[in-house]
Amino acid sequence: MTNQKPTATCRLKQDYMRLKRDPVPYITAEPLPSNILEWHYVIKGPEDSPYYGGYYHGTLLFTKEFPFKPPSIYMTTPNGRFKTNKRLCLSISDFHPDTWNPAWSVATILTGLLSFMLESTPTMGSCETTPAEKRRYAQQSLEFNMKNEVFQELFPEICEEIGERLQKIEEQRKQAAAASAENGADSAAGETATADGGMFVAGGRSGIDDSNIWHSLYTNLIVLVGFVVFALIVHYVIKSMNI
Repeated sequence: MTNQKPTATCRLKQDYMRLKRDPVPYITAEPLPSNILEWHYVIKGPEDSPYYGGYYHGTLLFTKEFPFKPPSIYMTTPNGRFKTNKRLCLSISDFHPDTWNPAWSVATILTGLLSFMLESTPTMGSCETTPAEKRRYAQQSLEFNMKNEVFQELFPEICEEIGERLQKIEEQRKQAAAASAENGADSAAGETATADGGMFVAGGRSGIDDSNIWHSLYTNLIVLVGFVVFALIVHYVIKSMNI
């Protein structure tokens, strides 16, 4: 047993140096400074996946028998693919020691985890969600991870990246709110102008209607006077004939 701990420590140090020299795409991993058997990783959602924009934090717990025994794998950040803080049943995890290959490194484990994350194959520790739900989890992952002290301690560069993104998102929200308020003010002004215009038009119509009434009365008066005059003339002519 005394020879196994140095073997695990030596192997994990080698894997760490390889990761620094040849990083795994979309993945960053760091061991705890106080315990090299506990690793923390961050998966950045690939561009062509519903996880794009998300940062997914999890842990790898190695035994003293590593590399002859596989690690336990956990996901900490809600993601829509794996349950959080549950041991994941994968061929590269301690759920399947019979399929474990001692030649596999930390990079191999994390590459396999990312590959399985992008699939939809069910397994113990997985969950089913829609692509829209996964995208929502991706957005929520920013603030979620920033509340984790271990995450902040081990991944300061990623925290800085997330902080910049959160700042941009906040600026976009403020701009959208300002634009919405401006549009609302313009709309209210338009409604007021329309109302004033309506009143003006109504007044104009009233004036037109009054003019028409007076014109009609004047016409009727002329017709009446003309009829009276015509009647008087006829009466005069008839009276003259009788004389």
